Amino acid sequence: MTAPTQALEAAAESAASLLRSVEQMRPEQVFEASALPGWTRGHVLTHISRNADALANLLRGARTSQPIPMYPSPEARDRGIQDGAKRPLAEQLADLRASGLRFTAATEAMPDAAWSAEVPHRSGPFPASGVPLKRISEVEYHHVDLGLDYTPAHWPAEFVARELGSLTARYRDAAGLAALRLEDTDTGAVYELGSDAGSARPPLELAAPAAALVAWLSGRSDGAALGVPVEALPVLPPMS
Repeated sequence: MTAPTQALEAAAESAASLLRSVEQMRPEQVFEASALPGWTRGHVLTHISRNADALANLLRGARTSQPIPMYPSPEARDRGIQDGAKRPLAEQLADLRASGLRFTAATEAMPDAAWSAEVPHRSGPFPASGVPLKRISEVEYHHVDLGLDYTPAHWPAEFVARELGSLTARYRDAAGLAALRLEDTDTGAVYELGSDAGSARPPLELAAPAAALVAWLSGRSDGAALGVPVEALPVLPPMS
């Protein structure tokens, strides 16, 4: 197969947008809390940089036909984030740029045939052609997690559409989740979620633009924009 050109271009655009946000940060902000519990912005930035290297590992494995894991171990992944989180903003920014260039170099080194090779992942193997989409998701979600001026309303439309499909599929038959009826007011599409079988209660109806639905389903908002009181919303099962 040929290189996933459109996804690679979108990944580059997401990375460029993130860099613009980080370039505007004040030095002290890197040590302040992010939107992720227990993580500072330094943790988030370090994770984004190490993810670029981890995904480059997958591509290198696909190219050489010798599967390479994203990280040596879960412990090594966590230790790298914790250690890197303490660095000042200038170092974080330099790392973000350098790791992004390494990821780009890994994509450019891929022969067409290698994009169809399967790469390992904790949720199951997938074709290397899906790596750019994984990178987009990491950058877009964690750009919001930095808690700066970038919000779900800034997410690219193609990313929102793809994630809405993925997240609603994930929760379609989720055990113990009360029945939900989600309407995407951008398109009119309706999604039925939850497997609370035997319940006589009608599904909870939620209507909002796609980005607001994705923000709630991915844990990036409390659901205040979904048209019902926040306290009426169910607790979603863990994503991982």
